[in-house]
Amino acid sequence: MTIWFRNTCIAVGVAVVALAGTSTNTTATSRTARKHLRLDLSLQAAADAGSRDPQRVIISVRPGSRSAVRSALAARGDQILAEHDSIDAITAVVRGEDLETFGSHDGVVSVSRDAVVRAHGLLGGVVGGLLGAVVNVLGIILPGGADTSGPVVSPAILRQTLGVDSTSWTGKGIGVAVIDSGLENSSDFYNRVVASYDFRNGASVAAPLSDEYGHGTHVAGTIGGSGAMSYNSSYRGLAPKVKFVILKVLDKTGAGLTSDVIRAVDFAVANKSTLGIDIINLSLGHPIYEPASSDPLVQAVERASRAGIVVVAAAGNYGKNPKTGEPGYAGITSPGNAPSAITVGAVKIQNTVPRDDDRIADYSSAGPTWYDAYAKPDIVSPGHNIVATAARNGYLYQTYPSLKADDDDYMLLSGTSMATAVTTGSIALMLEANRYANGYPARPSLTPNSVKAILQHTALSIHDDAGIEYDPLRKGAGSLNTKGAIDLGRTVNTAAPQGTMWLTTPPSPWTKIGGDYYSWNQTVIWGSTVIWGSTVSYNQPAWASTVIWGSQVTWSDTVIWGSNTVWSDPQSWADTVIWGSDTVGTSSGKTVIWGSTSGATPDTIAFKNVQGSTTSTGSSVTANSVSKNP
Repeated sequence: MTIWFRNTCIAVGVAVVALAGTSTNTTATSRTARKHLRLDLSLQAAADAGSRDPQRVIISVRPGSRSAVRSALAARGDQILAEHDSIDAITAVVRGEDLETFGSHDGVVSVSRDAVVRAHGLLGGVVGGLLGAVVNVLGIILPGGADTSGPVVSPAILRQTLGVDSTSWTGKGIGVAVIDSGLENSSDFYNRVVASYDFRNGASVAAPLSDEYGHGTHVAGTIGGSGAMSYNSSYRGLAPKVKFVILKVLDKTGAGLTSDVIRAVDFAVANKSTLGIDIINLSLGHPIYEPASSDPLVQAVERASRAGIVVVAAAGNYGKNPKTGEPGYAGITSPGNAPSAITVGAVKIQNTVPRDDDRIADYSSAGPTWYDAYAKPDIVSPGHNIVATAARNGYLYQTYPSLKADDDDYMLLSGTSMATAVTTGSIALMLEANRYANGYPARPSLTPNSVKAILQHTALSIHDDAGIEYDPLRKGAGSLNTKGAIDLGRTVNTAAPQGTMWLTTPPSPWTKIGGDYYSWNQTVIWGSTVIWGSTVSYNQPAWASTVIWGSQVTWSDTVIWGSNTVWSDPQSWADTVIWGSDTVGTSSGKTVIWGSTSGATPDTIAFKNVQGSTTSTGSSVTANSVSKNP
């Protein structure tokens, strides 16, 4: 049965209360609904509570209406902090009493909190820092906050279990923008940082390399540290010849603002060609307060994807109830809910090369996503006790000596942040291999959608201690298979006309790792649809950069996951994370069961039909079926 867990240890930084109760005055009720229509969940709560405290918000406006909204802000004495041309939005500080004004303004599409983002870890409670209280939904797991047990994963074992320890691919020619806490310069990154910019607190300035927190350095080291500070470069990252663009958005406590991340993403898009940016790594996030279609950070990510940049995002670390230990669903954070992003969960690989003992980390967030019910994560990847370059002057290194590796120029971290970095490094290798095979730039590079499809198609099965395969809402399409992705990616002729076969050589759908052979899962999860078989053999319309992942595309063999299901009044992110349901997302043949199969009541089911107003009960939640050509 689906269990709604209340009063979790998460703090959202603002008082989140129940939505307005039922009123006997129908007119008053409808008026309240109208004035809140464009406010996100946390701002609705602030308005309902009558808060007069200033609120830092991102106001998305209708085309041609920005001037009118700007004037309205000035007329009310509200402060404009920044404007985002890419998503037609304004960051401002508005008085609490003005929330309703802009929530009902005809020129406004949505009003979103300029939420605090963090480098996704649990530090044993709410962490102070930027703007006071900080949302505790981090992408790293630290001592005292969660399970960090298990063996340390050496970089050599990580490479071997991904099948790339002896590869000739190094990420040469690939550019990665790391939007994080910065980078502490060392010989591991010598002559490979193309640019360094600081976007904190509304700035946008070229800045010397630094990392007061230490998270960004570890992420960059995992992606492509050269290992120069280690003996025989044994502590090198996955793609040791990538170029880096360092875009600093997080402070010395690992906290930042959504608006700063958006400006960093926009900078990467605007300078894609000048700085050679192919991939953006986002090992950070904040709770989901609104649908993806109005989430400003999601929209910035979607724009980057349409521009041809592969965006890799952390799923978040909210996969387990910290009090009861029950598995949780719907813990994905933003921008992991961006349809076109490659959203990554974390795997424990036990510091062994064979894959049979790999397990998904219990803290790794599972889908579906709030509001939209997107099937996330897209894939899971090694992320537990990963060793990479340390920022020796950073907070993490200085505060937690237990994180130091045997070579004290390196440290270990755990979380979906690290899994994201492992995936980014793997993508760099795949892009390099594909470009070499295609004679790039004579032929174009792989699109973000095709990169995701290849990663999912070549993913490997992963099961729990009982030998039961994890469900798709926890594993996505499966566990990352870097060698398989490279092998498939290098056979793709990117110049093939749409609708034609674009594989130059039919690949064998298996990968040899550590002497064992592992079959590819050969599935692609397209939004809320599972696509089986040889989808990636053809240059499908879906792989175009202009297509949002999961949008309406005709497929030959598909499985529909559900019937447009969303949550019933998610009044507080985390208060309504779904705990204890082991039937969510399980599969039976070609039918995927999404929901509870028995004992369902209106109080225990967290889904309802988007078209209706009542909570689904009983078997209606699991009325999923095989469908052709949705």
